[in-house]
Amino acid sequence: MANYWHEDIECMDLAEMKKLQSERLVKQVQHVYENVPYYRAKMDEKGVKPADIQSVDDLHKLPFLSKADLREAYPYGLLAKPLTECVRIQSTSGTTGKRVVAFYTQHDVDLWEDCVARAITAAGGTSDDVCQVAYGYGLFTGGAGLHGGSHKVGCLTLPMSSGNTERQIQFMRDLGSTILCCTPSYAAYIGETLHEMGLTPDDISLKAGIFGAEPWTEEMRRTIEKSLGIKAYDIYGLTETSGPGVAFECSEQTGMHINEDHFIPEIIDPETGEVLPEGSIGELVFTAVDKEAFPLLRYRTRDLCKLTRGKCSCGRTLIKMCKPMGRSDDMMIIRGVNVFPSQIETVLIEQGYAPNYLIEVDRRNNSDTLDISVEMSAEQFSDKMKDVQDKEKALAGAIKTMLGISPKVHLVSPKSITRSEGKAVRVIDKRKLHD
Repeated sequence: MANYWHEDIECMDLAEMKKLQSERLVKQVQHVYENVPYYRAKMDEKGVKPADIQSVDDLHKLPFLSKADLREAYPYGLLAKPLTECVRIQSTSGTTGKRVVAFYTQHDVDLWEDCVARAITAAGGTSDDVCQVAYGYGLFTGGAGLHGGSHKVGCLTLPMSSGNTERQIQFMRDLGSTILCCTPSYAAYIGETLHEMGLTPDDISLKAGIFGAEPWTEEMRRTIEKSLGIKAYDIYGLTETSGPGVAFECSEQTGMHINEDHFIPEIIDPETGEVLPEGSIGELVFTAVDKEAFPLLRYRTRDLCKLTRGKCSCGRTLIKMCKPMGRSDDMMIIRGVNVFPSQIETVLIEQGYAPNYLIEVDRRNNSDTLDISVEMSAEQFSDKMKDVQDKEKALAGAIKTMLGISPKVHLVSPKSITRSEGKAVRVIDKRKLHD
């Protein structure tokens, strides 16, 4: 039996969904044009008026928004409602340039929490569950989003935030947590710590995990599922569009259903901006059709993925996005080759290593260097230099087969790579410091 929060929307007929999206889009374009001078100027520059947008088929006529626009318009330039009607801000955890600040009316908060409630319900959550939220709270959307969604569903909510891992496990055991919400790298760390404490999944009551906010591979999913004895569900979102809950995974685990009654997705060619047909890999673009305070139209996410609309065993008709394959701005070009961290992680897990690694890219004598430090487990660790060198050579060979370029692999002792309780830092590109 599939679990729905809003069955009528989640299983809506495609023609009905398109009608609902079109009605909301027409209203939203009018709202933005009248209330956001920054976006109105972009529309005028493109020669588009609200009257030109009659349905979702006209979406491609609108100009894009990018993170550069958000920085240029910071802090209030894209606000579409008076500040007196706004009840909250959230902000990105970004490390470059000005942060992105998103505004919410009470309606926007309700809409967001409703989307997260759909995700929790799809993972089997009900009012009988104990939901442990170990995403960071504060400006980051993870904690607030899952907290609000958990309340909507009626779960007993543990607002743990991240960190203090042994206490997380103690509460998990004492209060019988059944759903864990955090970043996948932190879930992996909780699993690791659980085993170090001499405990097994039989000592906790977890049945499901809702993990997002950073890229993770299928191999990492299986590692987490095994170490915590759960089913691990993906959740996707961006601060710019509200936060986690834009899309969520169902029990089929073959992609995330997009809440397309609120967020209309498109896939574009990142170079030309041309809209690509369904099933093509390209950059994901979102239009928020019923957000009030910060309603972004055609926002370029930089995430690379594809959209598919097939029959799903869960009964939902909402379009699916695959797990992002990387970001068009996270892609590293090393010696002319496109490299994504997720490719390296896949090889590590296939070769039996835990996903604890650090990629360092530099440029020496006009040539790019790729150094990858990988942590060994206690079982893999050896103080015999030859053993370690043989393993490094084998791993470097496997990575070369995947990428087409040779890395320098350094196997390091257990626990020597700093653990992250929020988003994991996987890449240090030192070339940017020289440029």
